[in-house]
Amino acid sequence: MPEPRFFDRTAKLPARCCCAALDVVGPLRPLVKFLAVAIPLLSLTRLGMVLWQWPRVQAVDGLWKVLGYGIRMDMILLCYLLVPVALGLFLFPVQLNGGSLWQKLASAWLSFWIVFMVFMEAATPSFILQYDLRPNRLFVEYLNHPKEVALTIWGGFRIQLLIALLLTAVVTAAVRRIFRPSVMPVRQWSLGKRLVVFPLILCLLLIGGRNSFDHRPANPSTAAFSSDHLVNELCLNSAYSVLYAIYRLKDETGKTRIYPKMPQQEVVQRIRRGMLLPPDAFVSDEIPTLHRQKPLAVRQRPMNLVIILEESLGAQYVGALGGRPYTPELDKLAGQGLWFKQLYATGTRSVRGIEAVVTGFYPSPSRSVVKLGLSQNNFFTIARILKTAGYKSDFIYGGESHFDNMRGFLLANGFDRVIDENDYPAPDFRGTWGVSDGDLFKRADEEFDRHDDNPFFALVFTSSNHSPYDLPESPAANLTAGKGTVANAIRYADYALGEFFRKARASKYWDNTLFLVVADHDDVVKGPSLIPIEHFHIPGLILGGGVEPAVYRKIASQADLAPTLLSMMGLHSEHPMPGHDLLQLPGDFPGRAIMQYGTTHAYMLGDQVVVHAADKPSRQFTYSAGTLLPVVHPDPELVRDALATALWPSLAYRNQQYALGEHSLEQVRVNSDSRALAQTGNRKK
Repeated sequence: MPEPRFFDRTAKLPARCCCAALDVVGPLRPLVKFLAVAIPLLSLTRLGMVLWQWPRVQAVDGLWKVLGYGIRMDMILLCYLLVPVALGLFLFPVQLNGGSLWQKLASAWLSFWIVFMVFMEAATPSFILQYDLRPNRLFVEYLNHPKEVALTIWGGFRIQLLIALLLTAVVTAAVRRIFRPSVMPVRQWSLGKRLVVFPLILCLLLIGGRNSFDHRPANPSTAAFSSDHLVNELCLNSAYSVLYAIYRLKDETGKTRIYPKMPQQEVVQRIRRGMLLPPDAFVSDEIPTLHRQKPLAVRQRPMNLVIILEESLGAQYVGALGGRPYTPELDKLAGQGLWFKQLYATGTRSVRGIEAVVTGFYPSPSRSVVKLGLSQNNFFTIARILKTAGYKSDFIYGGESHFDNMRGFLLANGFDRVIDENDYPAPDFRGTWGVSDGDLFKRADEEFDRHDDNPFFALVFTSSNHSPYDLPESPAANLTAGKGTVANAIRYADYALGEFFRKARASKYWDNTLFLVVADHDDVVKGPSLIPIEHFHIPGLILGGGVEPAVYRKIASQADLAPTLLSMMGLHSEHPMPGHDLLQLPGDFPGRAIMQYGTTHAYMLGDQVVVHAADKPSRQFTYSAGTLLPVVHPDPELVRDALATALWPSLAYRNQQYALGEHSLEQVRVNSDSRALAQTGNRKK
C-alpha cells in the first residue's frame, strides 16, 4: 500500500516546509493550526485597541503589561477550548480519511470559536464607546430583548454593525478553508505513543487554562494592574470576557465571594450602626434592618407621591450642577424645591436606579433585584407600604414594560397597574424605545387627574434620552442640527419635563402631591479610575405642595430618597430600608453614597472613598476635585463599614430579609395633627 500524502510534494519549498512541520505533530495538527490562527488574531486586535486607547495606556505605562497579560488571558480561553478536541483525538483515533466524523466535528468546533472571537472583537469598539468596558454580562442580558436591541443597533450603530458582519463573513470563509477536514489529514500515531503523549497534552492544556499554581485559577482580576479599568480590560479578549460573565451568572446570589469575608453578625451590626438610628427603633431580628421611622413632616391628609425617573441624565448635562446647559427647564425648577447638589446614583443601569429609588435597596455585584428570582415576590417597595394607607400605585412608561422584567417585578411587589407602550392608542410620536416623553407626561397628567381625592403613587419612567435618540419634531425644544444626538435628546426630554410641570402647577392635584425628579444613572459611565465617581453624580429635586426652596449640599445616595420621601409625606412607617432620612441627620454627618460599577464597589463618606474590587484588597482614597487620591494609612473602621455595605445586599437577598414584618402594615399611618404642612424642605444644608 502506498504511503499517504499529507502534503503536496510538488508545492514550493516554504509551503512544503510548513506542511512537513505540521505533519510531524501528527494528530495534534488541528490544535497547532488553531493556536497559530487564534493567538496572532487576538494579539493584533488587542494591539489595535491599545493604539486606539493609547493616551490611557501610556498614562499608566501599560503597553507591555497589556500585551503580556493579554497573551496569558488568551491562553486561558484557547486551552479550555482545545480540551474537547484533545480528548476526542485521544479517545477516538482519527482515520486517514479526511472526511471522518470526528474530523468534521473538530473542524466545526474550531471554526466556530475562531469566528466567534472575530465577531466579539469586531463588536467591542462600539461597546467600549457606550460602557467603557469590554463586552460583559450586559452583552448577554440584552439578548433577551432582541427587538429593542436590534432597533437600537440599527438606529445608532448601523455602520459598525455592517463592518462587523462583513469582517465576520470574510473570516468565516477563510476559516472554513483552513479547518475543513479535507486539508486536515493527520498521520496516525501508535497506541503506545498516544498513551504517552495525550495525557501530557491534556495536562498542559488544563494547566494553561488554569494559568496559575495559586489556590485560585487566574481570572480577569489577575490582569488588573492599573487604576484604569479600561486599560485592565484590554488585557482580556471579548470572547473570554463574555464567557466569563456567563460563567459567573451561576453565582448570581453569591457574588460577594469576590470581596473579603466578614461574619454575618458583624455585617448586620455595621449596617444597623450606619443607619444612625437609636437601638429601640429596630423591631425584628428576622429582618435586621426593619425599623420604625417617624416623619419630619406633619400632614393633615395623605400626600400623593410622583417619582419621575429621568433616563440617562448625568450631572454633566445639568447646568444647575455645573454641567453643560442642556436642561434650562430643570435648572429653573431647581430653585423651586429641595435641590440636591451632591446626589449619587447607585449604579449604571436603569434597573439599578429603580432598585434604589423604589425599594431603597443597596447595590451589589449581582444583577438588580428587579431581575433576580427571589425578589419577585414579597420584596419591599414603597408601593407595598403605601397600599395599606389606601394608595393606588401605577408604573407609567412609554416603552415595553417587560423590558428588564420591570412589569413583573413591580406588579409582584405592590404596584396595582402598569401603563406602557401598548396603552397609548394614538401617540404623537413613537420611536425605538416607545412613545415620546411628551406623550408619556400627557398620559401621566391625565391619570393623576382621574384619581380625584384618592391618594396615589406613580413611578413615571422617561425614555426619549436613550440611544438611538428618536425624537419628535419640536421647535419649542430648541433642538440643534443633527436631531439624533445626546444633546438634542436631553434638550427634548427637559422640554417635555418643563411642559409637564407647567400643567401640573395648574392642576387640582398639585397642592397635595410630592414630586421627585431624579436620574436613573448617567449617560456613559467611564473614566481612567477604578470607579469614575463623577459619572455617578446625578440631579435630584423634590418639589410640590408644601416644599419650599432649599439646597441640600451634603453627599446623598439614591437609596436615601425613598426614606426621605416617606418622612416628608408625613407617614409613620415600619420598613427595612437602610437609607437615611436626609432631613433628620445629625448636623455633623458629612453624607454618604454607595456605588456599584460592575464588580467594583465604592463607599463614600464625606470625601473618603473605600473601594472593593473583585478579588483585590480594599483601598481607601480621598476624593478631591474629581480625582481619587490614595490614602497611605486607611481607616480600618471605615474599611470594615464599607465591606459590610458591599456584603449586606447579597446576604439580605439570599436570606430573604428585605420585606415588611408581620405587623409592619399596621404601623403605617398619616399624622392627624393639625400643625402647618409647610416648610418640609426648608432646611438649608
